Amino acid sequence: MESLAPPTFPHPRGHMIPRILIVSDKVDTGSNGLAAGLGRGGAAVTAVPLAAIAFDTSSPSGLAIPGFGGTLPVAVLVRSIAAGSFEAVTRRLGVLHALSRLSVPVWNSAQAIERCVDKSMTTFLLKNAGLPTPRTFAVEGLAVAEEVAAQELPRGPLVLKPLFGAQGRGIKLIRTLSDLPAAEEVNSVYYLQQYVSRAGPPFRDFRVFVCAGETVAMMSRISDDWITNVNRGGVPEQVSEHGKAELASLAVAASAAVGADFAGVDIVRADDGNLFILEVNSMPAWSGLQSVVAVNIAEAIADALLKLLADRAEAAAAPRPYRFAAPANS
Repeated sequence: MESLAPPTFPHPRGHMIPRILIVSDKVDTGSNGLAAGLGRGGAAVTAVPLAAIAFDTSSPSGLAIPGFGGTLPVAVLVRSIAAGSFEAVTRRLGVLHALSRLSVPVWNSAQAIERCVDKSMTTFLLKNAGLPTPRTFAVEGLAVAEEVAAQELPRGPLVLKPLFGAQGRGIKLIRTLSDLPAAEEVNSVYYLQQYVSRAGPPFRDFRVFVCAGETVAMMSRISDDWITNVNRGGVPEQVSEHGKAELASLAVAASAAVGADFAGVDIVRADDGNLFILEVNSMPAWSGLQSVVAVNIAEAIADALLKLLADRAEAAAAPRPYRFAAPANS
């Protein structure tokens, strides 16, 4: 393959400015905040929808990214990916896989996004890592779902979630077999999770934001509804110091389990005081969280990515020790 032009452009003072790509299908405060944070750190930022990036074998890299003139960014931050057909989403994730293959750091990677978008894989990885998550079943067909529900309902209600859903949409409490929707309403896939019983109303859970293996911020969400998402009326509140360490530890471990560079981790405390991880979000919103914490979340992500790039550059520039090879015995 042809060698790639440097993923930077000249600065009037003579040095090179790193070019970073933000993948976003819309302009919002989150993507603007990321761009501002990266800019303050000395990077030039271009925002492009993932749908606009093409596979192009006439390009040196095999990809055509608007605004990059055949070069590659030094890093990619994935803010959002628009909904689309199965084929379209597969192609878009393929672009992220290709960027990683070309040794461009992608936050979050296609693999991490796939693991988080698919709730069944998320819960499998959490369980496999020994982390506390509710009893969960993902099955196909109403008959199989009825068998699972008949087995589990004596323990208490189940929560039915769309396998690829977000922001609390499409969630339903299952108390009896008749509450299960018809197969065509859920594309014949039933993701069923044990409802974690807790005090309420008001109900409370936690969102913990993790970046580069460290907890950046956290909030509790309060609601009269057991679904506490902020976009459904949940009210963000600060978390008291008591219990913060346990929440942080679980969230960092959950993020690592799915391989996410940054993530919003949803955690709930049961009646008995035990914590359970419900979901890991690889493209989390943070406007509600930002409203109750002092740290600038977008800037924290930007700083962490710039530190990664600086560490990589330092490692690449470091002299390699000379290794003397002894002659082979004759």
